[in-house]
Amino acid sequence: MAISNDQDSKLVAALRAALKKNERLREELDRAPEPIAIVGMGCRLPGGIDTPEALWDLLERGGEALGPLPSDRGWDLDALLGKDGEEGGSAMAQGAFLDDPAAFDPAFFGISPKEAEAMDPQQRLLLEVAWEAVENAGIPPQTLAGGDAGVWVGAIAQEYGPRLTEAPGDGFAITGTTNSVASGRLSYVLGLTGPAVTVDTACSSSLVAVHLAVRALRADECSLALAGGATVMATPGVLTEFTHLRGLASDGRCKAFGAGADGAGFSEGAGMVALERLSDARRNGHRVLAVIRGGAVNQDGASNGLTAPNGPSQERVIARALEDARLTPADVDLVEAHGTGTALGDPIEAQALISAYGPGRAGDHPLWLGSLKSNLGHPQAAAGIAGLIKLVLALRHGVLPRTLHADEPTPHVDWSSGAVELLTEARPWPETGRPRRAAVSSFGMSGTNAHLVLEQAPTEERSGASEPGAQDAPVRAGADQAARPAAESGPGGAERVRGPVLWPLSARGGAALADQAARLRDRVGADPGLDPVDVGWSLATTRTAFDDRAVVLGDGRADLLDGLRALAEGRPTPDVVTGRAAPDRMPVLVFPGQGGQWEGMAVELLGSSAVFAERIAECERALAPYVEWSLVSVLRGEEGAPSLERVDVVQPV
Repeated sequence: MAISNDQDSKLVAALRAALKKNERLREELDRAPEPIAIVGMGCRLPGGIDTPEALWDLLERGGEALGPLPSDRGWDLDALLGKDGEEGGSAMAQGAFLDDPAAFDPAFFGISPKEAEAMDPQQRLLLEVAWEAVENAGIPPQTLAGGDAGVWVGAIAQEYGPRLTEAPGDGFAITGTTNSVASGRLSYVLGLTGPAVTVDTACSSSLVAVHLAVRALRADECSLALAGGATVMATPGVLTEFTHLRGLASDGRCKAFGAGADGAGFSEGAGMVALERLSDARRNGHRVLAVIRGGAVNQDGASNGLTAPNGPSQERVIARALEDARLTPADVDLVEAHGTGTALGDPIEAQALISAYGPGRAGDHPLWLGSLKSNLGHPQAAAGIAGLIKLVLALRHGVLPRTLHADEPTPHVDWSSGAVELLTEARPWPETGRPRRAAVSSFGMSGTNAHLVLEQAPTEERSGASEPGAQDAPVRAGADQAARPAAESGPGGAERVRGPVLWPLSARGGAALADQAARLRDRVGADPGLDPVDVGWSLATTRTAFDDRAVVLGDGRADLLDGLRALAEGRPTPDVVTGRAAPDRMPVLVFPGQGGQWEGMAVELLGSSAVFAERIAECERALAPYVEWSLVSVLRGEEGAPSLERVDVVQPV
């Protein structure tokens, strides 16, 4: 068939357009968004879990945090448990609740007791976990003041305190219970000038908050982001309402994807992560715990009910998250599901995951499926951030944690239709030549869905940073610090001597100082591999220096731990010095010059301190053009070196 010139030109134009489109696609792939590094974490969860490490302990032993309804909140438990759903009772007689959520030190954050009492406990917890996430990143929080760090917080109003018309009228009630202040207060206390946003999309709130923080970092709206969420039930209203709706599990357990799923077991908690662009984290020397490759948020729209989950929407949000991460479904090993244990929601979610992740997977590489809610219930607005923290820990430890109460999978799902399997037992997560990857889902009663894709820290971070070590020492309201790589020798052959080591601690108040010592001792005592020098360096350089201070001195690990015990117990010992900083006083260093020298001065320090030896070497190089002798030779008193008694030697030395 002959092709006319006109047809030929159209064909050429179409080919050129296709080539240009391919070029644009290649350019777009080349401009893949930079991964976002998770550099710090903090959390409060039921069962006394107050650090990420404590959460991992629970997961590792396959435990659950379950207990009676709280008796410290003024709830009428007899009436609550003695009524049925129609009368305002609770079908759930036990659940997973925070220990003593009223335990808050307002003075630490510069807040008066009266204002603290008017503050929703969610705001108090967010202050604590935000502070700890920052210090977990090796950043003294006070150094952020005036910077462009931003805050994204997921929170749901929980009926705390009196109605505003019944409040005392001092203004504290409105700031204490308004959701917008949950993020704004963090910025105010830490002095942050980046965006401050509170998100309420019901139970997807905290994961949506993380997603928005990632977007803000990519758009250069901030250089550091704090993202997370909190839920504390001030009243039992959620329990009574869901009892009425027949949505509560009678035993308070979320049997995620199990045949016995009979409703959600509501709980509470708080969590926060510190995020940076990966390039910034590397430049700042911050330990990278994991990276967020991509994510997406969408809405159910007009589906089969305002509060009912929607399978096609869940499939779409997964597909968009994978597209944003530039990954295929087969690139993801594990999904931390929303998995609340309801007979309606779990099958819809499982089928959506099978449809999105199952096709095309090799039979020996299934998608593993689990839910933290099986261990500690459904912490509502904190659900997404708790699941994300779980994934970071699993990525680092190389273990796929077990999901409880799912030994018999729900029969309402065709599990054979895709390569998706429940984690009914813990499994090793081996290295396969590519990074481990996992995703976390969170769905809100509002219809807003979120899905984020995480990846193991890049190889250089994994090989260069110690696994949980000195930087993970749990210290409340000021947690972890980055460990320093140990140099064996310094300039001039200075050996790193394992002699006396100083561990400095500080706090606001003597009781807090003792608590710091006890927690540090527990952390170091649990890990014999920690280097005392690295712990001391971390304590001195990456922690906030408060006014109440102590220094523990020891020749080795045992001495230092004994000193910490004495400090924690308030016992005097020669190896512990305590005191209070006087900010209005300044130490003065006097250099006497000629006449104050002696033979052998600085020789021991020259041999034991790599930093001192390096500086002396710099001084020697600076003096070399002007003198005929070696500075190091003079200090060491080597043969042929001039004496320190000579005026033309001692003064430059």
